[in-house]
Amino acid sequence: MPAILVTDRGPVRQIALNRPEVHNAFDDGLIAELTAALVEAGNDPAVRALVLTGTGASFSAGADLNWMRGMAAASEQENLEDSLRLAALVRTLQFLPKPTLARVNGAAYGGGVGLIAACDIAIGAEGAKFGLTEVKLGLVPAVISPYVIAAVGVRQARRLFLTGEIFDAAEACRIGLLHRVVGAEVLDATVDATLELLAKAGPQAQREAKDLALRMGGIAAADAERVDRGNARLIARLRVSEEGQEGLGAFLGKRAPAWIPSAP
Repeated sequence: MPAILVTDRGPVRQIALNRPEVHNAFDDGLIAELTAALVEAGNDPAVRALVLTGTGASFSAGADLNWMRGMAAASEQENLEDSLRLAALVRTLQFLPKPTLARVNGAAYGGGVGLIAACDIAIGAEGAKFGLTEVKLGLVPAVISPYVIAAVGVRQARRLFLTGEIFDAAEACRIGLLHRVVGAEVLDATVDATLELLAKAGPQAQREAKDLALRMGGIAAADAERVDRGNARLIARLRVSEEGQEGLGAFLGKRAPAWIPSAP
């Protein structure tokens, strides 16, 4: 089964993460396929807009369990290379020269939140849940941090990065991760209405408008790869650290990490 499903409706290309049995969690295969599909969409003159969504009940649960086991056993250099591939994926989405819309059909955690933040427009279903839970593993949301901070602001990111709390769609909308929250039964109609608005704009003007908004917000494509490399080095170092190893081991072993005091 392919890790993504690509369908075209006229000038709109939809890419759906297609690992519903693991809640569309990332692994090397999904990252590679999705990155390639985004590059292709960006280069295809017939594509005017891109919709990113998930199959099944979730948008994306973040890292796949088997992928996490590989992280825990890998060297710092291997973790660096792994993190750079994820960083390249989210960077490609952020700077795609077409309007991008996240159709958030369900829960999104970790890297899934990063994908939503990197889209120009994000519309979510009311029942969706969100979380940046990396600190619970002794890690940080390093490579997605520039995109999440750009979406929700430093103040909210400090709270969410530190607590690792789960929050609902209404809160995601309040802090800026989502633009709209609607009932699941009208999610597609709301996405289609937004696509109709996008179709009325000139494609060259849209490219320039997107670039303008990013530049005026202090987000430059020329700097992104350097920033991503630094963040990838950070997460690679944390994954092989004593605390990161304990956190990953505790999560995979379904036990509490050592830093949580046992009950008296």
